[in-house]
Amino acid sequence: MSVSVATVWRLLKRHGWSWQTPARRALERDEHAVELWKKAVWARVEAPRRRSVPGSSSKTRPGLR
Repeated sequence: MSVSVATVWRLLKRHGWSWQTPARRALERDEHAVELWKKAVWARVEAPRRRSVPGSSSKTRPGLR
């Protein structure tokens, strides 16, 4: 399932959310801890992308893929 950016924006707006960006980084931010988290946790969370394979888009004949 895929959802367009416009649809996501409408859903967020409907629930009272808005686009907000911080004016500056938090003083408490620990850059070293962030980098460690990216390497240790995010690498496991982020799923590898599937490679596209040629095939049929027919739902009635899935054996043609």
